[in-house]
Amino acid sequence: MTRCVFVLDLFNGSAVHAVRGEREKYKPIEEMSKIVGSSDPLSILDLLRPKEVYVADLDRIMGGGENLDLIGEIARRAETMADIGISSKDELDLLPPSVKPVLGTETGSLSLIERASAERKVVVSIDLIGGEVLSRDPALKIPPLDLIRKLNPLPIREVILLSLDRVGTSLGLDEVFLREASDLSDHPLLLGGGVR
Repeated sequence: MTRCVFVLDLFNGSAVHAVRGEREKYKPIEEMSKIVGSSDPLSILDLLRPKEVYVADLDRIMGGGENLDLIGEIARRAETMADIGISSKDELDLLPPSVKPVLGTETGSLSLIERASAERKVVVSIDLIGGEVLSRDPALKIPPLDLIRKLNPLPIREVILLSLDRVGTSLGLDEVFLREASDLSDHPLLLGGGVR
């Protein structure tokens, strides 16, 4: 079954167009879109009315601010999952209970994923650059298929395979890798980066 999740990358309170994970080059979405004429996330949601939204709080992920109140407003309009750069279990409480927390390998650790998933249904984002896991934690810097196997016993909600270097490029997805990942994973998989 295919499930399409609307993505909002937030930077300084605005929706931005992401390209290849090069965050310094992200531009307001209104400069790139043929569909929306505003970069205001709430206006975009009111116009498009997606059922489900994935939010990346780029300010928080990069350590320069946050969009937590805005994420709360987004969650009032659509089912929401959010990556806010969580690096400790206490940060899970920054999100409203209705928001599914996304623990990304870029900012998180395996021990955080293990502890957090024991208490709350979390989504894990395996953040990839050049096919390799992006992480500071050596326990996560293993081949992505091995990481999928390692996550299988954990009670997590789902796994996102996010190819950061393909974001905003329309390059397509690595179909062989995705087939292997799908065969290995005991969790539902969501794919991001390069989607056409």
